[in-house]
Amino acid sequence: METISVSKLFICLSMALLVGNQLIQCSVTYDKKAIIINGQRRILISGSIHYPRSTPEMWEDLISKAKNGGLDVIDTYVFWNVHEPSPGNYNFEGRYDLVRFIKTVQKLGLYVHLRIGPYVCAEWNFGGFPVWLKFVPGISFRTDNGPFKAAMHRFTEKIVQMMKSENLFESQGGPIILSQIENEFGLEKNALGAAGDAYVKWAAKMAVGLNTGVPWVMCKEDDAPDPVINACNGFYCDGFTPNKPYKPTLWTEAWSGWFTEFGGTIPQRPVQDLAFAVARFIEKGGSYFNYYMYHGGTNFGRTAGGPFITTSYDYDAPLDEYGLIREPKYGHLKELHRAIKLCERALVSSDSTVTRLGTFQEARVFSSANGNCAAFLSNFDSNSAKRVMFNNMHYDLPPWSTSILPDCRNVVFNTAKVGTQTSRMQMLPTNSELLSWEIYDEDVSSLEDSSAMTAVGLLEQINVTRDSSDYLWYKTRVDISSSESFLRGGQWPTLTVQSRGHIVHVFINGKLSGSAYGTRENSGFTYTVPVDLRAGANRIALLSIAVGLPNIGLHFETWKTGILGPVVLDGLGQGKRDLSWQKWSYKVGLKGETLNLDSPNGASSVEWIQGSLVDHRQRPLTWYKSYFNAPQGNEPLALDMRSMGKGQVWINGQSIGRYWMVYAKGNCGACSYSGTYRAPKCQLGCGEPTQRWYHVPRSWLKPTHNLLVVLEELGGDASKISLVKRRATTVCANAYEHHPTTENWSTESSGKSKMHHQAKLHLQCAPGQSISEIEFASFGTPQGTCGSFQKGTCHAPNSHAILEKMCVGRESCEIPISNSNFGADPCPKVLKQLSVEASCSPTAT
Repeated sequence: METISVSKLFICLSMALLVGNQLIQCSVTYDKKAIIINGQRRILISGSIHYPRSTPEMWEDLISKAKNGGLDVIDTYVFWNVHEPSPGNYNFEGRYDLVRFIKTVQKLGLYVHLRIGPYVCAEWNFGGFPVWLKFVPGISFRTDNGPFKAAMHRFTEKIVQMMKSENLFESQGGPIILSQIENEFGLEKNALGAAGDAYVKWAAKMAVGLNTGVPWVMCKEDDAPDPVINACNGFYCDGFTPNKPYKPTLWTEAWSGWFTEFGGTIPQRPVQDLAFAVARFIEKGGSYFNYYMYHGGTNFGRTAGGPFITTSYDYDAPLDEYGLIREPKYGHLKELHRAIKLCERALVSSDSTVTRLGTFQEARVFSSANGNCAAFLSNFDSNSAKRVMFNNMHYDLPPWSTSILPDCRNVVFNTAKVGTQTSRMQMLPTNSELLSWEIYDEDVSSLEDSSAMTAVGLLEQINVTRDSSDYLWYKTRVDISSSESFLRGGQWPTLTVQSRGHIVHVFINGKLSGSAYGTRENSGFTYTVPVDLRAGANRIALLSIAVGLPNIGLHFETWKTGILGPVVLDGLGQGKRDLSWQKWSYKVGLKGETLNLDSPNGASSVEWIQGSLVDHRQRPLTWYKSYFNAPQGNEPLALDMRSMGKGQVWINGQSIGRYWMVYAKGNCGACSYSGTYRAPKCQLGCGEPTQRWYHVPRSWLKPTHNLLVVLEELGGDASKISLVKRRATTVCANAYEHHPTTENWSTESSGKSKMHHQAKLHLQCAPGQSISEIEFASFGTPQGTCGSFQKGTCHAPNSHAILEKMCVGRESCEIPISNSNFGADPCPKVLKQLSVEASCSPTAT
């Protein structure tokens, strides 16, 4: 343990915390093997849960599920722009109550990695920076710039002092064991050269100087200065090594899936590949890994960045957007975590030896002086299974997999063999109907507005709006001579608008002529639309719409958006007319926003038209209002917005977020778990709206008379909006005989692992539900997957009856996998499995 003592002394000297006259002893340190907590090296399993992407009422349930899933640590960014919306004015209420979130983690017995940043990226609006920061004189983001460093220091110190005042660092007895400064700065640093290098050194020195008593981390920053630990982010990090031999190997973002953008498909990451990536990292000496995300949640309001990032931030995480367990991802990873923990003593007390078992196969063995032994047998071949010899025993390794042997003999887990159940989720109707709709139209027929500003030429959007609204009107007049030929039946002239994004709606004399939008990869676009002009004065109104500000890129504070021109009218007798440098008037936001129609008080301050008095034709720029009662039960809720176009939606004044029924384009072919994963590899949802359902937190609802307000930009049928509930309706499971799982093992006081029991199949409905029917059951050699199981050539005829007897009417059940349990062996000398599909229904009360 000499290595620990030397390292601990070095780190504690770097981080000793002096508070008044009292020296707080350092209790979180590190060495080359691991993070050390109270003198013990730890293999730490972490998951990202971002407090603003859920509600305080959800936090305890999310964290409890994370703990049950085998996590030790909850990881979260700190979101500067929600905490300091204007300089010196702070908000730590509701979803932004950071202290309450951390204390909830502490209450449930987990640690915290607090990633202060304060740049976070995170597909979050402006990368987490407040927009007012862009307008600080002389500022340049994330470089050796005085105004930026001063602002960053103030906010970082604000958060650290808040944590200290609540005794939340582990050095004070709290749960925070790690903090992060900056975020994924490597590429920017290289581009900035000397200024980037100076900034990194300043950031590290500033952070360490705040004396938290716990280590600081920089991710994707190879030159992180001592004593800051550099860490890896990515789909795979088994090739990563820290920049100093006395630092541990940390993986701050193991990507569980990928984010979604409007117009794109839904990326999925097979759990077999994710588990394989984690096992590879651990066997290569990794000691801390964090799933990004463990629960992704929802980009409520206008918090999504990008641009074009969806309101859903589900991320294919083990806990879905609504906080429900996603199976088999959650359960398979839980088994992986158990297997890793069975190996912990060997992992943290010894280095591995490597033995080649084949061309693409190897064994890594950790064997400590006190007799602990753990082995990882890996097959890197993405196409073929392989039988290997290890310790004079044969082992079958599926393609692209690792088997974990906590005693160097018995396999407790293989990353490619999913034995946990699969759950199938559905969106089901609720008993809550939306009452009659009322309508309020935006007035776009007139340019006269005393509050509008005017300028010669086209202005950049964010410089005008300061991101107070997604919407900015660009308005001008065009006079058309009565002698123009198109007025006598000729071809209409065209208007060409060059925009830097993200969306533009063209109105001519108060009527929508057309719309266009860019993409996340190329938000700038040129749009040409025929325009119906008349003799005399014509009003041209261009509504430019932002769909989240950029969250990544070198000096993204300088990036422009809005209609920057040229704007050209073509097809007139005099040829093209460039309107770019004539007089334009500007109006920030919509009239309904000014009237606060999204709030209960604002909605009651204007006269609405009864929906029954108008038809359901496409009505651009229209506000809709309705009321509904909260549905019974406790299932998560969502709005089905498929009948609408694009806009925003509020419930009782709380913003659900942006909706948009743009259809997904991509390649939704077959997906194999094996082989290197990248975000385009496994896609779902081609030809469907990228996001159809929008999360409605139950804590936002009253028992009755809940106000729903919808702003529709393009046109849609609000009468078809519905409130739905999300529920797991089917659960499936597979289990093989003679196949031990981590539940069959325990760690004895000596630290050695020991096997105890036979394999079992587990079925589990959600709380408040019970197994109502066995749809399929077969002990033998069944084929297929959940929803398409079929009997094989070997089948125990009493399989269905036995499962019905043991499971129907219960919330959960477990069935031993043995011949005796099914009366007789249906096919001797054949490896058998039990496959089951069951329906879950609400338990009768």
